[in-house]
Amino acid sequence: MRKITIAIDGYSSTGKSTVAKHLAKDLGYVYVDTGAMYRAVTLYAIRKGYFGSADKNVEALVNDLPKINLKFVFNEGLGFSEIYLNGENVEKEIRTLNVSAFVSPVAEIQAVRVKLVEMQQEMGKEKGIVMDGRDIGTVVFPQAELKVFMTASPKARATRRYKELLDRGEQVTYQEVLENVESRDFIDSNREFSPLRKAEDAIEFDNSDIGLQDQFERLHGYALRLINKK
Repeated sequence: MRKITIAIDGYSSTGKSTVAKHLAKDLGYVYVDTGAMYRAVTLYAIRKGYFGSADKNVEALVNDLPKINLKFVFNEGLGFSEIYLNGENVEKEIRTLNVSAFVSPVAEIQAVRVKLVEMQQEMGKEKGIVMDGRDIGTVVFPQAELKVFMTASPKARATRRYKELLDRGEQVTYQEVLENVESRDFIDSNREFSPLRKAEDAIEFDNSDIGLQDQFERLHGYALRLINKK
């Protein structure tokens, strides 16, 4: 059975990571959450004081890029890999609304994207990988056999994200989450370097009103048809 590359792109809070993890586990593929990589760099920048409510020191962050080490370590108990920043497990901390507020401005920095794209391409050299993000099908793996572009209405995505944050114990309002979703959409879609866009040969997948199991079954079917293609 041949191995393929599966690239899942789309807007924030469309459930890309959830369905990608499920798909990778079922196929026995490696799963890479590129959003976690950008979030980890953002967390580093926040901790260093390079990005904050009134601060934005792009030059300092770019100069520090060689000091930033990212790796994924498989957690058998959870069934998926967690991201480590310079040897520290930051999987939970990178999911906060504070990090979400700055991840798009950090992700639009060209030097950051160049560094992480190189890492991502190295991870996927042997295929047998499911990778999700914003530019996987357009920049990282333009030759991927299966490309999916996930979307949903801003309100549907904000509702999902709001529930996730409350379940984690964060004190946030729905309006804050909705504004964050809309702000990230604008920045991701309008940045000069590697903007979020649907690859011409990607399958557009609107999951505003589709449950997780139905999403998985549809994407799994797409993947199997390509894996078994003669």
